[in-house]
Amino acid sequence: MYIAMIVAFVIGYFFIAMEHPFKIDKAATAVLTGVICWVLLVIGKETILAGMDMEQIDAALLEHVGEIAEILFFLMGAMTIVELVDAHKGFEVVTNRINTTNRVKLLWIISIISFFFSAVLDNLTTSIVMAALIRKLMREKEDIWIFGGVVVVAANAGGAWSPIGDVTTIMLWIGGQITALNIIIKVLLPSIVCLLVPLLILSVREKGTIEKPNGDEVEHEEHHVSSFEQKLVFWMGVLGLLFVPVFKTVTHLPPFLGMLFSLGVLWVTTEMLHRRMKPEPNHKLLVASVIQRIDTPSVLFFLGILLAVSSLQTAGHLAQLALAMDTHIGNMYIINTLIGLLSAVVDNVPLVAGAMGMYPMSVYPVDHPFWELLAYCAGTGGSVLIIGSAAGVAIMGILKIDFIWYLKKISWLALVGYLAGVLTYYFLVAVEHVG
Repeated sequence: MYIAMIVAFVIGYFFIAMEHPFKIDKAATAVLTGVICWVLLVIGKETILAGMDMEQIDAALLEHVGEIAEILFFLMGAMTIVELVDAHKGFEVVTNRINTTNRVKLLWIISIISFFFSAVLDNLTTSIVMAALIRKLMREKEDIWIFGGVVVVAANAGGAWSPIGDVTTIMLWIGGQITALNIIIKVLLPSIVCLLVPLLILSVREKGTIEKPNGDEVEHEEHHVSSFEQKLVFWMGVLGLLFVPVFKTVTHLPPFLGMLFSLGVLWVTTEMLHRRMKPEPNHKLLVASVIQRIDTPSVLFFLGILLAVSSLQTAGHLAQLALAMDTHIGNMYIINTLIGLLSAVVDNVPLVAGAMGMYPMSVYPVDHPFWELLAYCAGTGGSVLIIGSAAGVAIMGILKIDFIWYLKKISWLALVGYLAGVLTYYFLVAVEHVG
């Protein structure tokens, strides 16, 4: 059953990648894969989990489900806020100020916004917001997908150097492996290079202009929205998203609670704004209607993928892989580079958790190059595949990007940028040691 779990995961991964040829929704495949992996784990518990009984397996499953639920509630809260802002035409506050249709200029604008927005918020929230902006700025599917792919690379790169930008960096920060100021100083330049290289390549290739959506394509609300309501909901939405890391820092509670708090405040505000209107169940401006526009299959896809990965983590597959790399490779730069690439296939959280468990602080003290490079690699390596990061999964679900298309068009760019960032970090460490 130990091998069967790996086979089931690989087969599920294959069908997710082949969603369009087989015409089977990736969410269905992901959910099935997650459940099957856990069933195989229970069937083979005598050989896979020596010494663990069903009660302990149930406890492990509930622990993982709790962690997954935090991500899903965070995702659903952020998506609802974005859709609520969209329903009030709030994004026009930004899109009306972006007048250029030049593809190269727009690539740089979107990339820079995503990079720094991700550092302040996180890559998941950034990808959700930028996906909504992209749909307002362009019409052609190919353009939307290319810019969506760039957002994935930019959001992951922007999250890697910030202590609150990526979940793995947060883990290392809270765990005491890195300090906030040091990670910014040491990883900022490699992260910039990680985005800059693919951006320069695309700037040479992507010439011409983009076609903006027609007015009737973006108009969806049935009721008039005043300028005051538009700006109020937009800025409350933005400030609500920005409040999430502040909430976490002050209360030390999980980020999803901060997101739900922001959603609750915005929900009450919009209810008060429109309380004089007739109570219609399909009112486009109320959360009761807006929440129906959330892409539920993408949320279930997230659930299935994380369930499958958590089963591999519980079975010890990821820990054994980390141990094998440490035994047979040894070089910390190569190990971290491979961990980053592996995070494109499986979730980077258990990989980083495994590395933190494998290497005690007595081996690699605070702000050691191992932890700095791990933060960069685990944060940016997931861009190589679209389902390799939370940002990629969100963009894939919202913009309906095809896995194989991303593999052909964006993956190699993300890989080149990722490796360039690794080399940049290595060069910086070498210069520091020489100095």
